[in-house]
Amino acid sequence: MAYVTSLFEHNFLEYASYVIKDRAIPDLGDGLKPVQRRILHSLFDMDDGKFHKVANVVGHCMKYHPHGDASIYSALVVLANKELLIDKQGNFGNIATGDDASAARYIECRVLPFAKETLYNPELTEYEPSYDGRNKEPVVFPSKLPYVLLLGAEGIAVGMSTKILPHNLLETIEAMKAAVRGDSFTLYPDFPGGGLLDVSGYEDGQGKVLVRARLDTSDAKRIVIRELPFGSTTESLIASIEAAARKNKIKIASISDFTTENVEIEIKLARGIHTQEVVDALYAFTDCEYAISVNLLVIRDRAPVSLTVTEVIQYQAGRLTEILRRELEIEQGRLRDRLHARTLEQIFIEERIYKDIEEQTTSAAVTQAVFDGLKPFQSQIKRTVTEEDIERLLKIAIRRISLYDINKAKREMREIKDRLAQIKEHLTNLRAYTLAYLDTLGQGFAESFTRKSEITRFDKVDVREAAQRNLGLRYDEETGYLGHGLSGGKVLFEASPYDRVLVIRAGGTYNVIDVPEKLFVGKGMLYCGSADKDALSRLVFTVVYRNKDGSSYMKRCRIEQYILAKTYELVPEGSEILKLTVREDLSVVLSYKPKPQLRVLEEVFRIEDYLVKGVRASGVRLSTKALKSVKLVTNKTADAMASAADSEDAANGNGKSASGSGKSSGGNGKSANSNGKSSGGKKPAPKKNPDKK
Repeated sequence: MAYVTSLFEHNFLEYASYVIKDRAIPDLGDGLKPVQRRILHSLFDMDDGKFHKVANVVGHCMKYHPHGDASIYSALVVLANKELLIDKQGNFGNIATGDDASAARYIECRVLPFAKETLYNPELTEYEPSYDGRNKEPVVFPSKLPYVLLLGAEGIAVGMSTKILPHNLLETIEAMKAAVRGDSFTLYPDFPGGGLLDVSGYEDGQGKVLVRARLDTSDAKRIVIRELPFGSTTESLIASIEAAARKNKIKIASISDFTTENVEIEIKLARGIHTQEVVDALYAFTDCEYAISVNLLVIRDRAPVSLTVTEVIQYQAGRLTEILRRELEIEQGRLRDRLHARTLEQIFIEERIYKDIEEQTTSAAVTQAVFDGLKPFQSQIKRTVTEEDIERLLKIAIRRISLYDINKAKREMREIKDRLAQIKEHLTNLRAYTLAYLDTLGQGFAESFTRKSEITRFDKVDVREAAQRNLGLRYDEETGYLGHGLSGGKVLFEASPYDRVLVIRAGGTYNVIDVPEKLFVGKGMLYCGSADKDALSRLVFTVVYRNKDGSSYMKRCRIEQYILAKTYELVPEGSEILKLTVREDLSVVLSYKPKPQLRVLEEVFRIEDYLVKGVRASGVRLSTKALKSVKLVTNKTADAMASAADSEDAANGNGKSASGSGKSSGGNGKSANSNGKSSGGKKPAPKKNPDKK
């Protein structure tokens, strides 16, 4: 146990820390992963303005990267295809089609001047020993731009991951300028492949975005994909469309890829299908639309931290100001050294101080003679003269002294002083200098870095609504099977794979299920229909059933709440459903078995006269008499039956039936006939049924 604890506390944690900090997560300072930083460091080392074989760059980078040449090659290809830091020559693959790059020995690359301007400065770069201690590699480049946002990044470490989307260079520079001024700003992703982009859920780099392909729907019988959503290729997109077509989610005749420099995927539609009928299905069931979750996780101060886009820009704006200040101070110091040397040189030559050393016999005497000769001009020198200064003067060649151009020297010193004055002004107004630098940095990129992705707002397509209802749901009464995979039976309705159906079985149970391929529901199924909540809320189920004691009941209810695939009882246990309908313009006709002294052999009950209750409520008792038959008739037919019964009753005067009144005692077995007289010829006192309207 102690060994396992030690193994976890030391080996595993060290491994996890290494993967997080030195492999998968980019650094906030320059936005690069270690392998990318080592590639650029190699390119800076090798830079001579000419192209280098990628194989040579990979070999040079092996001095710094301990994980093999394959990872270096693949990272270099990806970085070069960003077209921001590396100039490429040869086949570097195609990010649109997903084609691979040629082998490293066939392609060439070199670092771009823009990369040297914004990343390279050895005087400001901190270096550390490489993995074998033989070389020095940068800890982090002094980056002047937030490359973590410009390049984007994706990586999985131990217990954490990062997903950063690329952003537009010009928009990022504008955001940097706003941050330097202290103004508010908003920055959204931009993808090299274009496409449509919904940033309503971006949440400043910690939410998600919806991406869509750009579809050309000008032709009613074909769709052309002109731009891809970020992260997909023509190959993956076509594969997703073909998969959807095989599953009958979309109906197409053919799909062709005509992509060259620009994306062009042509989708020809099936006969009878038009463009607008397929667009939503493409977004719902293919890679033409999907969501990308964003997690802006970076390394800051050697530790992982989750930031927002605003925080990254603000951090980089402060970092840029500090880098520019340090560059100005370094240049200022260099110019002051140069001015000091030129001043000493001018005095040494113009005042002929070199003549004073001709008679000196020792090195010390020569040095002292120069010191003494410069003393009268100390007010011009403005800096203490050192022995190094004297050594530099003594190394001036006689030829250079004889050809010394006084006017040229004064002009050079004047230029140095003018530049020192500019630097002093820049240091005094560092914010203005930073803004001017950003303006200069963005010049020349207006055409090549215009926004490619169109920011818009679109609602995510509901797959249930977009799905085509082309599955014929069949019911075979002979076998009792229900499903779209049946070859026989009656087609009830057309459904989609995402629909749910309500099934009411002969035994009085019901449940809601996904559209089945083949499911046994029993013979005599009473009802099967869509379980869409809007549709169910409009349906009222009227059930006529017989209870255990033989009494007849009517129940009216809605089925609005359910748990998928759970079985429910529609009527009390042990009851027998006699009739079920969803129509409200019907009447229930109960015919009774003849018995001695039973005068009323048929009663009619209008469905609309009874209240709609909850699905768990009991029904209203209609009669306790033994039933001969039950049937449903239209209200018009019921009225005709009532009129015929009235005529027969008037002719015979025997009151053997009472129909059409629709009035029931609510289960007491007594009923008034159509003319309002009881079976004994007396008019009973009217009774109100509390369950009727």
